[in-house]
Amino acid sequence: MENLKNRSDFLRAARANKQGTAGLMLQARKRRVDECDHDLIRIGFTCSKKIGNAVARNRAKRRMREIARELVPQMGRAGWDYVLIGRPKATIDRDFDALRGDLRYALRKVHSPKPPQK
Repeated sequence: MENLKNRSDFLRAARANKQGTAGLMLQARKRRVDECDHDLIRIGFTCSKKIGNAVARNRAKRRMREIARELVPQMGRAGWDYVLIGRPKATIDRDFDALRGDLRYALRKVHSPKPPQK
């Protein structure tokens, strides 16, 4: 796993698949063939000022980093970028097991096949 660092990578993920849960928002996108290493999972974390001051934002990101460290290597797919976005109040106050379940659910939904459009 590698961290996303460039704003352009975050913006590309924002235009791709999204799945919201009570504790966080997950954005995911499959990288193109001409982009970086396809055996790599890249992940980024972000929290807006709606979360709170810098201490609260950092706490929310630490919690998201920890659940991502557990689940993304198992459930994530190589060649994908993931961005976890903290939600006001919920990311910090939510029970850690529930937050872990939120990410598990979001990863499952992002990678499930989409039903055909009518």
